[in-house]
Amino acid sequence: MPPNLTKPDSGFTSKQSPLCTFVSLIFLLIIGFYTLHYPPGNPKKVLLFQQIFLSSASNSTIASYLRSLTSHPHLAGTKPSLETIHYVKTHFQNLGLETHTVPFQTLLSYPVHASVLMHFGNGTVLNLPLNEMGIPSYPSSGLIQPYHAFSPSGTVHGKVVFANHGREDDYRTLGLMGVNVNGCIVVIRKGGGLSRGAVVKIAEKKGALGVLMYAEGDVSKGSFGSGVERGTVMEGVGDPLTPGWGADEDGERLKLEDKKVLQRFPGIPSLPLPFESAQLILDSLGGPLAPQEWRDSGRSNLSHVGSGLVMVNFTYQGEKKLATIYNVVAVIRGLEEPDRYVLMGNHRDAWTYGAVDPNSGTATLLDIARRYALLMRKGWNPRRTIIFCSWDAEEFGMIGSTEWVEQNLVNLGAKAVAYLNVDCAVQGPGFFAGATPQLDNLILKVTKKVQDQDSEVVATIYEKWKTMNGNNIQRLSGVDSDFAPFLQHAGVPSVDIYYGRDFPVYHTAFDSFNWMINNADPFFWRHVAVAGVWGLLGLHLADDPVLPFDYLSYAKQLQEYKDAYSRVLDGNISLTPLAASIQEFTSAAKQANEETKKLMEQEFTNDLLALKIRALNDGLMLAERGFLDTDGIKGREWFKHLIYGPRSNYESGLEFFPGISDAMAESKNMSQKDGHAAIKHEIWRVARAIQRAAAALKGELV
Repeated sequence: MPPNLTKPDSGFTSKQSPLCTFVSLIFLLIIGFYTLHYPPGNPKKVLLFQQIFLSSASNSTIASYLRSLTSHPHLAGTKPSLETIHYVKTHFQNLGLETHTVPFQTLLSYPVHASVLMHFGNGTVLNLPLNEMGIPSYPSSGLIQPYHAFSPSGTVHGKVVFANHGREDDYRTLGLMGVNVNGCIVVIRKGGGLSRGAVVKIAEKKGALGVLMYAEGDVSKGSFGSGVERGTVMEGVGDPLTPGWGADEDGERLKLEDKKVLQRFPGIPSLPLPFESAQLILDSLGGPLAPQEWRDSGRSNLSHVGSGLVMVNFTYQGEKKLATIYNVVAVIRGLEEPDRYVLMGNHRDAWTYGAVDPNSGTATLLDIARRYALLMRKGWNPRRTIIFCSWDAEEFGMIGSTEWVEQNLVNLGAKAVAYLNVDCAVQGPGFFAGATPQLDNLILKVTKKVQDQDSEVVATIYEKWKTMNGNNIQRLSGVDSDFAPFLQHAGVPSVDIYYGRDFPVYHTAFDSFNWMINNADPFFWRHVAVAGVWGLLGLHLADDPVLPFDYLSYAKQLQEYKDAYSRVLDGNISLTPLAASIQEFTSAAKQANEETKKLMEQEFTNDLLALKIRALNDGLMLAERGFLDTDGIKGREWFKHLIYGPRSNYESGLEFFPGISDAMAESKNMSQKDGHAAIKHEIWRVARAIQRAAAALKGELV
């Protein structure tokens, strides 16, 4: 067990051994020596601070943070959430950090009443349970009943059809069986890659009256019952009343009935169900037999798809209202480049207790702040400014982070180096990372320095990760955490890291501290590992004289994307503009790498060298902005990034160049001439974006 890591059965009390005390004294002596003999920013001194950061890990400290954060539910905009805001703010202030809260007044959504009744042919009525089973009293615990935020209110009555995951191809399968969902209530099994909002929108388009959704994961762990997965069904991100600008208390707002606002919400009601309640409905279905693959893909006892003799009466009443949310921001000013920002963020709000989602990330962020403050007491000052961001109302649609990005868009565009996001720091075993490609090599470098506690033998995260999935770094095309506004709207290079692919108590009342210590991370070693990677990424980006970006990784990825489209596009559609722009970008990336090597080989710092490094860093920082397009993605114009962003064509499997993917799908409903023209236009748009990025990287006017 590494130093300062204690087992949970010790009450998470951190006891430092004599050896650790001796090592700490040695570190203090070395720090004093280096402070006297090496100037600020010296590589040897920077390396020493990184080593001290890693050695100051404490699983007991992170555990204590998480226990406090999850002592009660803290849904955004509710009174209990104010205690969590105060806890995070006080923590930063007690560390001596410059701290403030940033309030926004935004539209949020809460449940008032819900019921689902099954009406049988013999006249009996069954009122289905809607809350988690095993939770004795919702009001006394502070839990809010399961619901879908921003679902419209309504009462619907009809027969039921099971539509699997609610994808377009699922409805096509039903159609081939002669099953029509028009005028019915559809039951959806969560999964299939679609957001809740997209599932409800598709059901609405098919003529369904309402949607009942359940999660099938086995959430029975020891004394835990079956959970109900809450979530939002709003389309897009940010406050729907202030699209494109920050939701200041006295600022402009659209009306709730405005067309731009209404199109963000589904037109039919939806509600999450406990698995057991969903199973009762599925057991009542008649009609055709379900396809074998539908029956084999889950744990539901599914036989028929519907409809049967049983009718369902489904009522949901919700309330949309303005509520004040609070971001908490803490700052460590950079010594040499205070106008360059490295942002580290996690959201704080939770549907329930939020031990995994999101407060495993919050506790980890608080511990990084503690360790950075320790470094400052030992003489460290970052070269660039580090900003800790604790976001509010992420669960409603990345509202807190989006409003802040919109409010600070110009300064972020000019000064943000990178955004490092952690949402659910620990969900279970296995390290995962997502990033924009210029950060790939830095992630690999850092994971070689942090020990993986899941290994039976001593191994780094890099080594264990390599055996698991070959150090595969995912891309950030999804709109599922707070990196979305930074990357997809502001063009800031971004990272998202976590342990565990998913977890069975997602968005349920069982996402608690007890579940964490009994299942996901009993000894909080995985939390320590995430903190190590996250914190070292921050130190490198804040301290390295030349930003550790390698755009050759980006160029390679772009080439792979072009090749993927060449395999699926009509042969009459040329990808020559794309190929030419990628070649230009590759040349710029090579030039930047050569300049980096040349500047880093110079031993003495002078004003001219500092200016050259600053100019190179500007190009490295601003290149990502080149991928933005002022017109945005067609139909989702707020999303400006043409390489990574949401797409409407989920069936293609192409999670990059969303504009091209969407144009391919739309072309099926056009003449060949018009369809080809639409696709070619999107190809040219992407090509121009890559050219802009290349020009920014070179730092030259065309």
